[in-house]
Amino acid sequence: MKNRIVGILVIGIAVLIGFIIFSFNRAMINIVSTSCSHGTTCPMWGTIGFQTNMSVVIMAVVVVIGLYLIFFGEDTKIITRIKTIRQQIEPKKVTKENYRKIFGRLNGEEKTVLEKIIESEGAIFQSDLVEKTKFNKVKVTRILDRLEGKNIVERRRRGMTNIIVLKRR
Repeated sequence: MKNRIVGILVIGIAVLIGFIIFSFNRAMINIVSTSCSHGTTCPMWGTIGFQTNMSVVIMAVVVVIGLYLIFFGEDTKIITRIKTIRQQIEPKKVTKENYRKIFGRLNGEEKTVLEKIIESEGAIFQSDLVEKTKFNKVKVTRILDRLEGKNIVERRRRGMTNIIVLKRR
């Protein structure tokens, strides 16, 4: 759905480019016709044609990109990927009881992070973890480094973000 909207916006920009080309072309024709006394043999007329053609080609490329986004652009569903990851993690419910032994080996901040991951059923975006724990990004990253080192969680790269996934217990 988002790619269609972007495609429509791109085509709108192409229409705007077309209007600018038309306006610029008319203005240049007026300027050249008043300043050039040689008629159509004046070299400025050739320049107008070249500039107009290049502008139309650029506009056509933008239209093609917009049409591609509208008809062929695929939307990726990150939420669906998280659900799939959750199903891969563990078919049974993720609860604190499953991780009771681990909690004894963790400090307070690590416990807080692990609790938030468990509350989100075993998989959470790292940015959401920062939001829910009220820790800054650096602190969450360091805590996750320690939890990864203890083989409790795993970070999976998804585009520009990480998904934090609990390891099976």
